[in-house]
Amino acid sequence: MCGIAGIIGPNPSEEELDKMLRAQKHRGPDHTGSYIDPGYAALGHNRLSIIDLSPQANEPFVDNSGRYYLSFNGEIYNYEELKEELKFFYSFKTFSDTEVLLAAFLRWGKECLQRFNGMFAFSIWDTQEKKLFAARDRFGVKPFYYSEANNNLYFSSEIKALKNVIFDTSPNLKVWANYFSYGSYGMPNETFYEEIYQLPAGHCMEFSEGNLKISKWYDFESAVKKVAENLPFEEVKAQYLELLKDSIKLRFRADVPVAFNISGGVDSSLLLALVNMFEDKKQINAYTFYTGDERYDELPWVEQMIATTRNPLQKIFFSASEVEETTRHIRSLQDEPFGGIPTLAYSAIFKQAQADGVKVLLDGQGMDEQWAGYDYYQNSGSTIQGTGDRSPFRPNVLQKNKKSLAKKPIYPEPFDNKLQNLQYRDLFYTKIPRALRFNDRISMAYSTELREPFLDHRLVEFAFAPPEAYKICNGQGKYLLRELLSEIVPKELSCAPKRPLQTPQREWLGNELRSFVEEQLQQLKTSPAADWFDHEELETEWKRYLAGDASSSFHIWQWVNASLLLS
Repeated sequence: MCGIAGIIGPNPSEEELDKMLRAQKHRGPDHTGSYIDPGYAALGHNRLSIIDLSPQANEPFVDNSGRYYLSFNGEIYNYEELKEELKFFYSFKTFSDTEVLLAAFLRWGKECLQRFNGMFAFSIWDTQEKKLFAARDRFGVKPFYYSEANNNLYFSSEIKALKNVIFDTSPNLKVWANYFSYGSYGMPNETFYEEIYQLPAGHCMEFSEGNLKISKWYDFESAVKKVAENLPFEEVKAQYLELLKDSIKLRFRADVPVAFNISGGVDSSLLLALVNMFEDKKQINAYTFYTGDERYDELPWVEQMIATTRNPLQKIFFSASEVEETTRHIRSLQDEPFGGIPTLAYSAIFKQAQADGVKVLLDGQGMDEQWAGYDYYQNSGSTIQGTGDRSPFRPNVLQKNKKSLAKKPIYPEPFDNKLQNLQYRDLFYTKIPRALRFNDRISMAYSTELREPFLDHRLVEFAFAPPEAYKICNGQGKYLLRELLSEIVPKELSCAPKRPLQTPQREWLGNELRSFVEEQLQQLKTSPAADWFDHEELETEWKRYLAGDASSSFHIWQWVNASLLLS
């Protein structure tokens, strides 16, 4: 896990590249490297050493011919299998997945992407043809930001390496308006800032002589259609379990300590059970957080799970008194709005892991989207945030000229049924992109790699294809997953209900953190975004919240986010 940066064009400044690398140093504290092709390109890399810890695997990495330079963030989990295929084509000098990625590109060109099982954002510079090729993994686990300025193409792993370091940029008012009005965090190519873009998940980029070309390389819809739809339930369950085991096995490939995060839900129960199926992985450390509020804490469920496997459990207590300091630290690393107090509490796990010398953590992201675990998959509403009947958004606090910029996002519906279209939306436009961005930033804040075994593309494609009856049964989501889990853990764990957010955010914001919130609301009045808001209306909504209109706290957190990021 690392940071990448680059400048392609007639004016690649080594000084500017150095500034970009310093801005994201936390992503890779083990080594910082650069390569300059004068008048054409400057590539940089921040390394967090995970596989092949030797200096020979440092980046930017050059191939044996000296023609191609690679800067890579992520992991190619099936690198050992690919290396076996490539060893007669390429003479390897390291044991790294980095060299395998570059060799695969030399052998297969952009088609190498179809062969990778991993998370990645990388760039390859061709010193002979003076061309850049870059790509991002299927679901966008690893970030890739870019901008065209000063006749150059700039790219990086984090927005901060572009914003203010290379050039000043204004807030993207449309994205902000949609955030306040609909809870959207932008479309796959957008950021919250003008002139800074994302390379969308599953896309690649080519840049040469000032011409930028972006194309989609991952066709999820076609991949799903290739999966047999009418397999018997038991066969689907058996095949999926084998894929799960293989995904876990691949993601334990590392030359540093590995641990995993758990909550009290079905997904974590399954991750715990699968990890302990491997004899050499038993007794690996587990991490969880708790707040001491029994209405939200999952600690009793976690301890019940751990009692069956006896894994060492590191319990991290997160209190309201830690929120303000943690928020100020994490906001500087997130660059964009992020997901509230649960994200802050989750960051405490990575802080502790770093202190414990753990460099790799696994978590259970992705199962709800695969197996229809959210309540709204079963009812007529499709609200992505909040609870209750009232909208979690308060667009009425925006000035009319800003509110008019908001356009309700319209998401593609490539499938012939509502359920799969909702799942597709959550995988590529809402839930997963948002969670992956939050999680990448908080793991990298503490120089820790986060791996998502349940987002192995083989699993997602295979789980997406079966009929709705395999996913939802008697009003309960993740049906097949629960049936599978019931065979390997106690029944009460496989039937664990989907619970609310794991922190008392709603209560804290109106009580312990009331002064902090009010400080941010006051700060908004003098911020560059002051004229976005009707401050009287905002104050009225805040008073309603304090008076008990608190079915959702998302709108309160939106205002705090805006104050912290825009002041």
